[in-house]
Amino acid sequence: MRVLLVEDDQQVGSFIADELVAAGHSCDHEVDGPAGLALAQAGDFDALIVDRMLPKLDGLALIESLRRQGDHTPVLVLSALGEVDDRVQGLHSGADDYLVKPFSIAELLARLEVLQRRVAVAETHTTLVVEDLTMDLLRQRVRRGDNTVTLQPREYKLLEFLMRHAGQVVTRAMLLEQVWGYHFDPQTNVIDVHVSRLRQKIDKGFDQPLLATVRGAGYRLGPAAGD
Repeated sequence: MRVLLVEDDQQVGSFIADELVAAGHSCDHEVDGPAGLALAQAGDFDALIVDRMLPKLDGLALIESLRRQGDHTPVLVLSALGEVDDRVQGLHSGADDYLVKPFSIAELLARLEVLQRRVAVAETHTTLVVEDLTMDLLRQRVRRGDNTVTLQPREYKLLEFLMRHAGQVVTRAMLLEQVWGYHFDPQTNVIDVHVSRLRQKIDKGFDQPLLATVRGAGYRLGPAAGD
């Protein structure tokens, strides 16, 4: 599991990071709110551990910012504030769990494992997979192998439709209606342009192309594709 720890107490942070690594996880550590938020936005983490009282940007504001951006990465809050109202406020901010300081490292690791099990169950219903191409519908993230694929909103919607119909020939009429919302053919090359851009993003640099043009019929996403 790749974990981002945002904890301003260096001694506590180093201890947690060492224990995470000893348990077989990887850990990135930041010590203030803005740096933690920036790394969370840029990275691809399986879980976040966020101290509530951080310099410059408090932990709950950090979580709220991520949730507004559609980031659903599981978050465990650490805090010395342990009253019921404090815990409720933390959960309402978007945290998935709340652990009061001082805590047992064994309990922290166990809570992380529980969060990851929840994600694993959810991903069976929220992840599309075609060969080594994956789409996380909750986080709206696409990966091909180890590479993150950055898509524009229309490209994302196009790829989602193709992945939901993997192995099938998808016609232009189907794409116009389901992706663009047209119930008629506007006689433009808009589909060809978007498919070409999408192919560059998901197939370029890979030995096995996935997005094929089926001449005279439409397009197909799946193994052994090619024009």
